[in-house]
Amino acid sequence: MLGLGETGAVGLSPRPSPLVRRLDPRGRILAALAFAVVVTGLSSLTALVAALAAALALLAVSGLPVATTLKRMMLMDGFIVFMLVLLPFSTPGTALLVVPGGFVASAEGLRLAVEIALTANAVILALMVLVGTMEPVVLGHALARLRVPERLVHLLLFTVRYIEVLRDEYSRSRQAMQARAFRPGSNRHCWRSLGQLVGMMLVRALERSERILQAMKCRGFTGRLPLLSDLRFGRIDGLAAVLFLAGLLGLVLLEMCLADLA
Repeated sequence: MLGLGETGAVGLSPRPSPLVRRLDPRGRILAALAFAVVVTGLSSLTALVAALAAALALLAVSGLPVATTLKRMMLMDGFIVFMLVLLPFSTPGTALLVVPGGFVASAEGLRLAVEIALTANAVILALMVLVGTMEPVVLGHALARLRVPERLVHLLLFTVRYIEVLRDEYSRSRQAMQARAFRPGSNRHCWRSLGQLVGMMLVRALERSERILQAMKCRGFTGRLPLLSDLRFGRIDGLAAVLFLAGLLGLVLLEMCLADLA
């Protein structure tokens, strides 16, 4: 019912490098998870910088547009920049800077902010390279082969399949509202109209889902989606796994050596 393909990607480049494209999707997911677990366990700034450098190296071999990818990383950083700015002033420790008003920035808070920033950027960048370059259907197949609960896999696949349908429904409803001279504003009528729009979208989505379910049952749907493509590990996957594990081991050893020196 659903097949594999590599003609698109999840919001990134439709053409990752041949090296990344040839890797088994399951291995890429496991590698991303292992990288996230190891990096979040690091506390040394030197080790975190090395982890970020490793993520940048993955970006270099992925074939993704570097400028576009880093720009999206900056958008992600915008969500945590306020927390990073406030951490030095909310964490007790050695005074590093005193600003007018009696606010004191601590060295420990600044270090914690830098640590969080390095961790977040390294992990997100690795996820974008390893997982973000997969088609949604490929990701769904890989998750199913990794024994992720089928309901979660179905939710992912159906969301990807029908998100555009819901967006088109929303666009038509907004155009109908604009044709009736609706203009967004901060007043009771506007909020009531937007609430009715959301309610209408929920009702139409429920009705559409019921029709889709009935159509699938007429075609023999029994609650499981057959996976038509068999995923197999190859030699290149084994080599990539060895190199990736060696890199993770290097990060762990670097962290341990720096901890001993401290």
